[in-house]
Amino acid sequence: MAIRKPRGTQDFLPEQMRNWHFIEGAMRKLTKAYGFEEIRTPIFEDTGLFLRGIGETTDVVQKEMYTFSTGDKKESSFTLRPENTASAVRAYLENKVYGKEGVTKWFYMGPMFRHDKPQAGRYRQFHQFGAEVLGPQGPLVDAEVICMVLQLLRDFGLKDLQLEVNSVGCPQCRPKYREALIAFFEPKKEQLCEDCQSRLYKNPMRILDCKNDHCKALSVGAPEIHEHLCPACHDHFEGLKTYLDAAGVAYNLNPRLVRGLDYYTKTAFEVQYTPLGAQSAVAGGGRYDGLVEQLGGPHTPAIGFAMGMERLLLALEKQGLLPDEEESKSLFVVALGQAAQEAAFPLVQAFRSHYLTAEMDGSGKSFKAQMKYADKIKAKYVIILGDDELAKGQALVKTMATGDQEGVSLDSLVDHMVGLLKNQ
Repeated sequence: MAIRKPRGTQDFLPEQMRNWHFIEGAMRKLTKAYGFEEIRTPIFEDTGLFLRGIGETTDVVQKEMYTFSTGDKKESSFTLRPENTASAVRAYLENKVYGKEGVTKWFYMGPMFRHDKPQAGRYRQFHQFGAEVLGPQGPLVDAEVICMVLQLLRDFGLKDLQLEVNSVGCPQCRPKYREALIAFFEPKKEQLCEDCQSRLYKNPMRILDCKNDHCKALSVGAPEIHEHLCPACHDHFEGLKTYLDAAGVAYNLNPRLVRGLDYYTKTAFEVQYTPLGAQSAVAGGGRYDGLVEQLGGPHTPAIGFAMGMERLLLALEKQGLLPDEEESKSLFVVALGQAAQEAAFPLVQAFRSHYLTAEMDGSGKSFKAQMKYADKIKAKYVIILGDDELAKGQALVKTMATGDQEGVSLDSLVDHMVGLLKNQ
């Protein structure tokens, strides 16, 4: 039986990688404009990081994490990262960045892992682009992060974007909201799914995030958090709306938006691309003012977001917004005979030293076979070198698009091709 890739994973072949490089380049360009710098963290972390950081009552921790023994201590385990915010905060603390700079602006992109049900745009190994701002506490930075997300998506040409915003409160105002939710759901406890029954007294806000249709129906009419916000959270949310309004950013107030991770405080947001249907969210995030402290660091306000890169590529594909394949600027050297091959090899290396894409055949194929291969790889120019050409001290340069040929001295061939290709 043939060995196949694990369910929920993908192979990215060269034709797909062109699209990945396209979106990654745009992400790096925009984050630079906003003052962000790139970080990379381990693909696996101590399991305790996600238990403490994400929350033990979340679906991610309860159902979706890939956890395994460290091989060092029986009681220890590692987990493939299901998201990157907790890892970024761990790196921020471990490297004592908080003592070196007042504001930290990081971005990252890379694979994450969740044991989820595979479907269009959703995989068990998936990729996220995200950013974190640590230090500032005012609503202006929240608006800045949201604007960056929207600008990126619009730069790609996506329309029909819908921004959902909410405030999920803070440890000061959540207890009253928690009591109100328990009072609302308690009479319906036996009708809730098994997970939500266990969440009722531990973290009732998680019921609002349940994907079970029956639980969604039971939550209709549930108390809304904006009715229970403390003055500080209320003012922060009003400030966010003021900045979004000033920037001309349209948004919907969604009191049910709580996001799927426990570390969120105050601002929560999500950007949806409606043509994707049920799985319409392409980016989301929020403020997490207590996470740094929760992981053993000083009190540090923070906000971040993550964007599913597969989901983004799916949206761009649906709208025909992925770039066309770039015109080839490659060279292929047809070398006929041993003497020609020996003369062609240093030429090909010289082309490559100028970062021109150049290839040659080393297996002694016929002229016809070599030309066929040159056509297959869409070579822009073919350089033909045989005994006759060697005797004349030149090569034939053929433009594949037109069929035109010209003789070029071997001594000037490299400079000639560099001039042709680098000026195009």
